[in-house]
Amino acid sequence: MNSVSPSAVQYVGGALQEELLEGQRTGSPARRLPGGPEAATEPDEVDKLKAKLMSAWNNVKYGWSVKSKTFFNKTSPITVLGQSYLLNSEDEVERFHGAFVSRLWLTYRREFPQLEGSSLTTDCGWGCMLRSGQMLLAQGLLVHLMPRDWVWLDAQQLEDVDFEVFRPRSPVRAGGVPIPSFGSPRGSGAPPKSLTGQQVAAGGVQRKRPGSARDKQAELHHRQLLSWFGDHPPAPFGVHLLVELGKSSGKRAGDWYGPSVVAHILRKAVCKTTEVNNLAVYVAQDCTVYKEDVLQLCEPSPSRDKGPQISSNGPQISSNGPQISSNGPQISTICPDTTWKSVIILVPVRLGGEALNPAYIECVKRILKLECCIGIIGGKPKHSLYFVGFQDDQLLYLDPHYCQSVVDVTQADFSLESFHCSSPRKMPFSRMDPSCTIGFYAKNQKDFESLCSAVSEALSSSTEKYPIFTFMEGQGQDYGLEGPSPAGPTHILPPGRLSSRSSSTRASTDDFVFL
Repeated sequence: MNSVSPSAVQYVGGALQEELLEGQRTGSPARRLPGGPEAATEPDEVDKLKAKLMSAWNNVKYGWSVKSKTFFNKTSPITVLGQSYLLNSEDEVERFHGAFVSRLWLTYRREFPQLEGSSLTTDCGWGCMLRSGQMLLAQGLLVHLMPRDWVWLDAQQLEDVDFEVFRPRSPVRAGGVPIPSFGSPRGSGAPPKSLTGQQVAAGGVQRKRPGSARDKQAELHHRQLLSWFGDHPPAPFGVHLLVELGKSSGKRAGDWYGPSVVAHILRKAVCKTTEVNNLAVYVAQDCTVYKEDVLQLCEPSPSRDKGPQISSNGPQISSNGPQISSNGPQISTICPDTTWKSVIILVPVRLGGEALNPAYIECVKRILKLECCIGIIGGKPKHSLYFVGFQDDQLLYLDPHYCQSVVDVTQADFSLESFHCSSPRKMPFSRMDPSCTIGFYAKNQKDFESLCSAVSEALSSSTEKYPIFTFMEGQGQDYGLEGPSPAGPTHILPPGRLSSRSSSTRASTDDFVFL
């Protein structure tokens, strides 16, 4: 979401903001008081003040949003993670709205437990790429655990829907039905225009509750999945653990994370957890997916088949029913004996020098049209976004730059609304930062083979001589690669059109080598 800061706090200039961020990032070092070696130590009050000022600044900066509508062309299809929508009817608009709102939206949070090794209790201003990475992983887990056609039951009940379909010259379509418009502000009391007459007559929004056993189990999976991304240390994919795993890549709380580093952090997090044992994450090396490495990664390992498991074959009902514990909803399911671990494939790439190479735009569109694609993390320079689709020459994205209060996901009935965004946003392809990570998902070996074929065909659509990345037979070690380095892989950018400005000065190019 677009952010705006009140004029009252704009006196915090760039130099002061950088100084405050450095003080907040490094934590509060101990200062020895006068009075001899036995004197007690206490945190530096100046650093504590800097940290508080910086947190206050970020909370104000990212706690506001511009209420502006996003307009969509009703004559051009919208692609969202492999699905296409043509907004020429109210049913299609509602179908698109349900699909978009059902994606998990993970944003800045404040007032969570202090991050180890720092005084930070918020990730405002620096954790946007971690949040984008969380959304990418969450989408992979959604397609892994839920039916492909799953839609959040309360998706249509969110009233803060800020998008509208382009209207033709005549305000009424051929059939005499007005083009649907969603603009009711949340909390206004006015029901969304998409509600049925019965719902309006009843006095507003009627929340649909899961009726069937399948719906109830799906909602429990939904809550369980969100609890894994909770902002507290035990959460397997929460910001606390991701920051801890980033230390091996030379990162710490308060640093800016690139898409390549985040890909490796996600791989380590999935490998570490015992929550989902029939899922693996593979990170491509040097813009290459080595098929034999993926096959070996996905082969079942008896030593790892232990602990609680959740089946990837969709929600199943336990004979004992769903169980809730103090650590969040716990789902009792039966994990079938599989011969293949499902896999999330993450491919860090660079699509140009200083700016996106236009030759790759059509290729990116083709990739987002694939059902196996789970999105792209990248964004604008120093402003991470999670791309989920496109319309014409505009990318569709979820923005983590919105600061919300922390949610206690250990409660049995915690609120879900802050984890779903009802306001689609678009930006031109030309503004996309060339450094990004593309995600794919394959449930089984057959799907992986189909993925290789479909993605290879999409990559061949580029007019650029060099593809974005490639698939290779064999293993990485067959080509002289010993494995990814702890700090992440080094990526090779083929010769192309580089800006006259030196790209070595860009922080976003640190993980890449230009040939």
